[in-house]
Amino acid sequence: MPQRPRPKLGQHFLRDRAFQQRILATLAIQPHDLVCEIGAGRGAMTELLAARAQQVVALEVDPDLARKLRQKFATKPGIEVLESDILLTDLSGLCRRYQRESCYVFGNLPYYITSPILHHLLDYAGWIRGMGLVVQREVAVRLCASPGSRPYGYLTVLTQLDTIPRIEFGIPPGAFSPPPRVDSALVTFQVKSEGIRLAAQDRKALLEFVKLCFAHKRKNLLNNLAPVYGRPHVEAVLAALKLPPTIRAEQLELGQFEKLLTGLR
Repeated sequence: MPQRPRPKLGQHFLRDRAFQQRILATLAIQPHDLVCEIGAGRGAMTELLAARAQQVVALEVDPDLARKLRQKFATKPGIEVLESDILLTDLSGLCRRYQRESCYVFGNLPYYITSPILHHLLDYAGWIRGMGLVVQREVAVRLCASPGSRPYGYLTVLTQLDTIPRIEFGIPPGAFSPPPRVDSALVTFQVKSEGIRLAAQDRKALLEFVKLCFAHKRKNLLNNLAPVYGRPHVEAVLAALKLPPTIRAEQLELGQFEKLLTGLR
């Protein structure tokens, strides 16, 4: 029996036309938008995105796929194909080149680098109007989790610090070629306005603090923070915030992390 071809670089191409159309209908793309597509693959979604947006910049890290995409869209002025890794892409520079204040980001993300890509994208939150990302369903649940739930963690806080994520619908393995071994989901992200987001320096400090809070998820906050801030100081700040000494990181809302960090400084 011949072996089924495996994806390069963790790629699973979305081949189901109905799901492609459903995704397109869900994305909040405007006619004047600059759309940055992560991992254009064979260009199925690229073509659909270009029918909705004024300009699509299709990023594809695989040289062979990028070459084929350039050939496919050679006569399409509204599509630019870049052989580029999203993790090395300056979205602010991309927006400036097209004289835009922001872009819309779409991508079918390779599962094994979803977290690094999210980190990178959210570093450019001020240059992103909104996003639609296809991710592993388990990750989608984590991104949209509520405090106190099992999936709630550092990745949740990272995402909800700058955006309001929403799971739109699930996508079965059979919609992809080759099919992954897990279910996927489309998650849309409404980027918070500049007045609501933290300044870059404050954001970095808060995320480092949240990472420390979740460093050992089985431990409570007091035990995670005591080695850095001192047990008596942590106990005093928790008491001042009316938080029990046994509270765990997954029980805190975003605003409580901010207050706790402020109190410990």
